[in-house]
Amino acid sequence: MGKSDELFIKRVVEIIHKMKLPLIDESVHEKVKISVKSALTTLSFKFKEDESIIKGFLGLAEFFHSIIIRNKNEFYIPTNSMVFKLEND
Repeated sequence: MGKSDELFIKRVVEIIHKMKLPLIDESVHEKVKISVKSALTTLSFKFKEDESIIKGFLGLAEFFHSIIIRNKNEFYIPTNSMVFKLEND
Protein backbone atom coordinates (compact mmCIF):
# COMPACT_ATOMS: atom_id res chain seq x y z
CA MET A 1 0.00 0.00 0.00
CA GLY A 2 1.53 3.30 -1.10
CA LYS A 3 1.43 6.69 0.51
CA SER A 4 -1.41 7.71 -1.81
CA ASP A 5 -3.53 4.80 -0.55
CA GLU A 6 -2.77 5.64 3.08
CA LEU A 7 -3.84 9.27 2.60
CA PHE A 8 -6.98 8.11 0.77
CA ILE A 9 -7.95 5.74 3.60
CA LYS A 10 -7.20 8.33 6.27
CA ARG A 11 -9.36 10.96 4.54
CA VAL A 12 -12.28 8.58 3.96
CA VAL A 13 -12.23 7.46 7.62
CA GLU A 14 -12.10 11.11 8.79
CA ILE A 15 -15.17 11.97 6.71
CA ILE A 16 -16.99 8.81 7.92
CA HIS A 17 -16.42 9.86 11.54
CA LYS A 18 -17.44 13.45 10.80
CA MET A 19 -20.70 12.22 9.20
CA LYS A 20 -21.18 9.78 12.13
CA LEU A 21 -21.65 6.78 9.84
CA PRO A 22 -21.11 3.17 10.98
CA LEU A 23 -17.78 1.72 9.81
CA ILE A 24 -16.72 -1.90 9.99
CA ASP A 25 -12.97 -2.28 9.56
CA GLU A 26 -10.06 -4.34 10.87
CA SER A 27 -10.61 -2.95 14.37
CA VAL A 28 -13.96 -4.78 14.40
CA HIS A 29 -13.25 -7.88 12.32
CA GLU A 30 -10.22 -10.01 11.59
CA LYS A 31 -11.00 -11.05 8.06
CA VAL A 32 -13.80 -10.20 5.70
CA LYS A 33 -14.78 -11.68 2.39
CA ILE A 34 -17.14 -9.57 0.36
CA SER A 35 -19.02 -11.30 -2.43
CA VAL A 36 -20.46 -8.90 -4.96
CA LYS A 37 -21.66 -11.77 -7.17
CA SER A 38 -25.05 -11.97 -5.46
CA ALA A 39 -25.76 -8.26 -5.97
CA LEU A 40 -27.90 -7.31 -8.94
CA THR A 41 -25.76 -4.24 -9.51
CA THR A 42 -22.28 -3.21 -8.44
CA LEU A 43 -21.41 0.45 -8.81
CA SER A 44 -17.75 1.44 -8.47
CA PHE A 45 -16.44 4.87 -7.55
CA LYS A 46 -12.80 5.77 -8.24
CA PHE A 47 -11.22 8.50 -6.14
CA LYS A 48 -9.05 10.86 -8.20
CA GLU A 49 -8.16 13.62 -5.71
CA ASP A 50 -11.73 15.00 -5.77
CA GLU A 51 -13.21 14.83 -2.28
CA SER A 52 -16.74 15.17 -3.67
CA ILE A 53 -16.43 11.55 -4.87
CA ILE A 54 -15.88 10.43 -1.27
CA LYS A 55 -18.75 12.54 0.05
CA GLY A 56 -21.09 11.34 -2.70
CA PHE A 57 -20.21 7.73 -1.97
CA LEU A 58 -20.74 8.16 1.77
CA GLY A 59 -23.99 9.99 1.10
CA LEU A 60 -25.29 6.71 -0.31
CA ALA A 61 -24.72 5.02 3.05
CA GLU A 62 -26.74 7.80 4.66
CA PHE A 63 -29.50 7.54 2.05
CA PHE A 64 -29.79 3.74 2.27
CA HIS A 65 -29.25 3.67 6.09
CA SER A 66 -26.44 1.21 5.54
CA ILE A 67 -23.02 0.47 6.97
CA ILE A 68 -19.63 1.01 5.40
CA ILE A 69 -17.23 -1.91 5.25
CA ARG A 70 -13.52 -1.36 4.78
CA ASN A 71 -11.53 -4.20 3.29
CA LYS A 72 -7.84 -3.28 2.84
CA ASN A 73 -7.91 -0.12 0.68
CA GLU A 74 -11.49 -0.44 -0.57
CA PHE A 75 -14.78 0.64 0.99
CA TYR A 76 -18.16 -1.02 0.39
CA ILE A 77 -21.77 -0.06 1.04
CA PRO A 78 -24.12 -3.04 0.80
CA THR A 79 -27.83 -2.60 0.17
CA ASN A 80 -30.60 -5.09 -0.59
CA SER A 81 -29.73 -5.55 -4.26
CA MET A 82 -26.74 -3.30 -4.88
CA VAL A 83 -23.18 -2.95 -3.69
CA PHE A 84 -21.36 0.36 -3.91
CA LYS A 85 -17.56 0.26 -3.96
CA LEU A 86 -15.04 3.09 -3.45
CA GLU A 87 -11.39 2.65 -4.33
CA ASN A 88 -8.36 4.83 -4.90
CA ASP A 89 -7.38 5.27 -8.54
